[in-house]
Amino acid sequence: MGNLMIDLKTVALQFMTNRLLQRKQMVMDVLHPGKATVPKTEIREKLAKMYKTTPDVIFVFGFRTHFGGGKTTGFGMIYDSLDYAKKNEPKHRLARHGLYEKKKTSRKQQGTQEPNEGSQGNCKS
Repeated sequence: MGNLMIDLKTVALQFMTNRLLQRKQMVMDVLHPGKATVPKTEIREKLAKMYKTTPDVIFVFGFRTHFGGGKTTGFGMIYDSLDYAKKNEPKHRLARHGLYEKKKTSRKQQGTQEPNEGSQGNCKS
């Protein structure tokens, strides 16, 4: 694991500061020679060191590994604070980070009537 952190390089291809949503967003290349894929947690830690922030405000997604391996392209966002992240991120991404828990609702009990009991259908009497 320590050796991988030395080989891992993250390069921001397109970088934009989005003041309206209080975040920095980027398209990035992750170079990882000799390794098939890199976990998103390691990418978040690497970006946190590069941009001097904590990994909990960094959201990375949409990674595609190029044919032949060694290079992966994806999207990342770094929020100014965790409050802005909770406000602007979709719930499924917050759930991946453990910041949102889906409400558990039970389905309504289905009626116990027979399939043909209540309907008249096309029968002519």
